[in-house]
Amino acid sequence: MNRIIECGAVLLGLLAAASAGGTAYFYRRTMKRNKVKIERTMKMAGTDWNQYRDMLSTRKEYMLAQPHKDVYLTSEDGLRLHAVYFPGDGTSDKAVICLHGYTSEGMKDNIGLSDYYLKRGYRMLLVDARAHGQSEGQYIGFGCKDRFDVMKWIRWMVKECGSSVRILLHGTSMGGATALMTSGLPLPKQVKGIISDCGFTSPKYVFTHVLHTMYHLPAFPMIQLSDFINKRKAGYGLDECNAAREVRKAKVPILLIHGDADTFVPCYMCREIYENCASPKKMLIVKGAAHAESYYKNTKEYEKALNEFIGGVLK
Repeated sequence: MNRIIECGAVLLGLLAAASAGGTAYFYRRTMKRNKVKIERTMKMAGTDWNQYRDMLSTRKEYMLAQPHKDVYLTSEDGLRLHAVYFPGDGTSDKAVICLHGYTSEGMKDNIGLSDYYLKRGYRMLLVDARAHGQSEGQYIGFGCKDRFDVMKWIRWMVKECGSSVRILLHGTSMGGATALMTSGLPLPKQVKGIISDCGFTSPKYVFTHVLHTMYHLPAFPMIQLSDFINKRKAGYGLDECNAAREVRKAKVPILLIHGDADTFVPCYMCREIYENCASPKKMLIVKGAAHAESYYKNTKEYEKALNEFIGGVLK
């Protein structure tokens, strides 16, 4: 009997060590700036961007030809944050703050959308989320921290453009989740609407989905251990802020967009957010679109949804 107990204790010890080691590995690859890789994210997302190379090249050339400048501010916790500002002709009262996805940056994720907004006279602010691009930060905020940074960027835009400016928030993937999480905060009156493209509910649930579908691993105990670590290192819990809960407090209209072929952030998260949203809302599900592909898969349908939504909120 003693031998059995000893073997059981050894086995439990080995399992605990394996869980701790696996958690540490997963956490570093997911949350630490110097460990996450955009190539790995693109591979997991599974979207074939090569088919849009010509379109993106043309739109990038146009975007970079427009007047723009780097701007900076300091977050509530002392990080130097970066964005690129496109003022247009400097007279427009329409502005959009664009929020990018995980492991990307403002000047990459918004090449396609820049064509839509710049040619319609919008001022654009392309934000680098904390721990991305030229913004400081060691740990990724996954919207939970970034929503407070967005509030500072909104105030920057109001100061830059004047109190009569009408602002949209438009986010993709992690940026979409960030915009939705921001909806639960007391937004300045200048914010008129939010567009979220393939946003997730919370890091806890998107990590759980990734572990199940891509790594074929159970969420327990890895998610629970990662949550504990993240609270100590990054200062927030993985489900501390959940977009599906935050939109219950939303006051501004929200447009939700998602591809039904998205395997990275599943489409059911979009429907859950929609069902919980307390403010006026619309939803567009783009058939056949993979993660963050909706605009490119069906540009006409996407822009039609933007036109109808924006036409209703920027009156």
